[in-house]
Amino acid sequence: MKYTPHDYQKYASDFIIKNETAAVFLEMGLGKTSITLTALDELLFDRFAVHKILIIAPLRVARSTWASEINKWEHLKNLKYSIAVGTEKERKAALTEKADIYIINRENVPWLIENYEFDFDMLVIDELSSFKNHQAKRFKALMKVRPKVKRIVGLTGTPSSNGLMDLFAEFKLLDMGERLGRFIGNFRNTYFTPDKRNGEIVYSYKPLPGAEETIYKQISDITVSMKAIDHLKMPELISTEYKVTLSEQEKKKYEKFKQELVLPEEDVTAANAAALSNKLVQMANGAVYSDDESIVKIHEQKLDALEDIIESANGKPILVAYWYKHDLTRIEERLDKIGIAHEQIKSDESIKKWNSGEIPAALIHPASAGHGLNLQNGGSTIVWFSLTWSLELYQQTNARLYRQGQRNTVVIQHIVCKETIDEDILKAINRKESGQNALIEAVKWRLK
Repeated sequence: MKYTPHDYQKYASDFIIKNETAAVFLEMGLGKTSITLTALDELLFDRFAVHKILIIAPLRVARSTWASEINKWEHLKNLKYSIAVGTEKERKAALTEKADIYIINRENVPWLIENYEFDFDMLVIDELSSFKNHQAKRFKALMKVRPKVKRIVGLTGTPSSNGLMDLFAEFKLLDMGERLGRFIGNFRNTYFTPDKRNGEIVYSYKPLPGAEETIYKQISDITVSMKAIDHLKMPELISTEYKVTLSEQEKKKYEKFKQELVLPEEDVTAANAAALSNKLVQMANGAVYSDDESIVKIHEQKLDALEDIIESANGKPILVAYWYKHDLTRIEERLDKIGIAHEQIKSDESIKKWNSGEIPAALIHPASAGHGLNLQNGGSTIVWFSLTWSLELYQQTNARLYRQGQRNTVVIQHIVCKETIDEDILKAINRKESGQNALIEAVKWRLK
């Protein structure tokens, strides 16, 4: 197929070519893979600026997305690639092949660096946000070889999904600490102040006044950012809440657990604040794991709401996002009871069936709904049965339907249990999204 780039795509490719260090923040649907490959092709064959490139990506994307894009476009026909995923034997075989581009999943980065001479002169990190933890093995491994790399590109649509603190590790990997510093302690002291704390123990930090603007200014020379809504004809988006109310007895049980961290009659305890949050989310969903891992059912309010939503859809396919295994079990039991065919989205075959309209109710876990998964042909309604604190997973899951090529209005329905932690999660997501949009806006290139 002939590649005819939009102006913004040409600009982004040129940005990668002109900048040896580039942070490219492109929202879903803008074609970041074809943009990057176009730049790599020119750097390899027209400018002879690089000779051997490593692409690090999420497993599903590493296995198929990059290869599909290379094979799709006529101008990339000279690119030779090798995919180093799978068993160790398969990875070793792929790394011995002669190629211009080698593609590996991020989980195997430490293995690659420990077992092979790192002779790549260009590095592309697809989903830079997965390197936001400066203490993670993959980050530390990559930092060891970072000085050997002549050029580096970081791609993501969610650079600071959990706040500005995420940017430290991401940009240290890109510029080795030139813009935001080499040490996390200095970065924190310069741009943040303690927020939630218990004596000397600090649980979280908040930006100092003016910190956001200063950080954006520091990284702006190597950063290009674009939002899909500015450059693509996106479908209409409707976000709604379907609120359910606990009975007085159910509410008392929820509040009792919240205050005392224990439900003695059910043998359910929460050891700390994080565990308490986890248990409260489960209770809001309608069931909770006891200390012996058995399932204690609390209520069926969300299941009733889901049944109402499906009935009102009148046969229109619905994608249901769940989090816990007991959510999945209870949802499947209810769907069986009301005679609605359903299937989990967890394989290429199930994706194909959904997109061809064969699955009335598809069940998806946000952690498996990430990058490179196109579900827009199968439906346009997603129901969040269980909410997630992760803005990145929330956005990525919604983007499976809300993307270029979607022909219908996209409806995002949140089943929210009133006066529970569900309401806190939605508020947190909205607050984080505001900060995320602020970053995008601050360094965004606007098409003239």
